[in-house]
Amino acid sequence: MEPKNPFTWASGWQSPIYCDNRIALSYPVVRNYLKEQMAKQIEDIYGKPEVIAGVATGAIGLGALVAEQLNLPFVYIRPKPKSHGRQNQIEGRLEPNNTVVVIEDLISTGKSSLQAVDALRSSGAQVKGMLAVFSYNFAIAKDNFKESKVELNTLSNYDYLLEQALESGLITSAEAEMLTKWRVAPQNWKP
Repeated sequence: MEPKNPFTWASGWQSPIYCDNRIALSYPVVRNYLKEQMAKQIEDIYGKPEVIAGVATGAIGLGALVAEQLNLPFVYIRPKPKSHGRQNQIEGRLEPNNTVVVIEDLISTGKSSLQAVDALRSSGAQVKGMLAVFSYNFAIAKDNFKESKVELNTLSNYDYLLEQALESGLITSAEAEMLTKWRVAPQNWKP
C-alpha cells in the first residue's frame, strides 16, 4: 500500500493499492492452490465447459494450469488481433459453439475482460461465465458485467482483502477507511 506514492493504472486512475496476481505463479504451492480452487469452482458453478480461455497476458499462465487440471483445451485472447502472421486475436483451437469459461487474474473495470468475451462470442463460442482471482468490486465493473450478460465469480475481492488486512494488523482502521473511500470513486481519488 502506497497512499503517499500511488500507483498509476493504464486507465490513468491513481491507486493507493496494487494487486499483482502474476506473482502467485512464482510459488508452486500458491499456483497449485489457485488452479485447484478455480477448477473446482468452474465445475461447481458452470459445469464442465469444453474449453478454458485465458485473457492475455495476466491470465495466460493461470488459465493454462486450470485447463490442465480439468483436462481441457486452452486458448487465450489478445486485446486485439495481431498485425502480422495469421492475425489471430484468439490463439489456440476453438470450434464454433464450444462452451467456454474465461479465466482472468484481476477485475478492475472489466473492460479488457469483456473485450475478450466479445472476441469469443464473435468467433461463435458460448461463454458460460468468467472466473477471476480477484476483483476490486467497483460499481462500474458490476454494471459492465451485467450489461454484457456475463456471470463473474472470483476467488477473492477487495472487501475481503481489507477485512483480512485490518484483522491481521497490516493496516490501521484509518487506512481501511481511506481505502474504502478510494474504492467508491477511484477516478476522483487524489493522495
